[in-house]
Amino acid sequence: RAKDKLNGNIVALKKVRMDVEKDGLPLSGLREIQVLMACRHENIVQLKEVLVGRSLESIFLSMEYCEQDLASLLDNMSSPFTESQVKCLMLQVLKGLKYLHSNFIVHRDLKVSNLLLTDKGSDFGLARWLGAPARSATPRVVTLWYRAPELLLQSPKQTPALDMWAAGCILGELLANKPLLPGRTEIEQLELIVDLLGKFLR
Repeated sequence: RAKDKLNGNIVALKKVRMDVEKDGLPLSGLREIQVLMACRHENIVQLKEVLVGRSLESIFLSMEYCEQDLASLLDNMSSPFTESQVKCLMLQVLKGLKYLHSNFIVHRDLKVSNLLLTDKGSDFGLARWLGAPARSATPRVVTLWYRAPELLLQSPKQTPALDMWAAGCILGELLANKPLLPGRTEIEQLELIVDLLGKFLR
């Protein structure tokens, strides 16, 4: 949290991991900046500017400030969301995803702690542009509880289906007021998915 000295507005500052590599700055940090600069949607947190400190290791994203994320709210709620509240929240999540996917962007790390109380999807550190066809990438991207089966099975192909699976897990969590698939290991996560949905079809 910081205050913009020019206009007095409160903003959120996020330090971008920019560990300098021998070939320059890492693609992950540059990709996050690129994706956020390209996104302009009411349900996606807005990047205001990129700030550079005294060195390239000190790069910060100045974004609109939000008081709380959905995960911390869930931890402190005395009663669960009503179905109408869940519907309202999920509608906004899906609108944000529709915008991303229409622009060939996969978030890849959708979870309740990345949903802010202004109903905006945050944290694009793992987001990436889609190729046509989808490019290969590391399967270890989504937090375990929201990780799609294809990632658990080490598929290198990453499509919007990853985000839709995570959105379904979030929907289940909001309705049940607890994580839908709280696996502790990748094997246990697969077992929970099979228990819930049945065996995978080839």
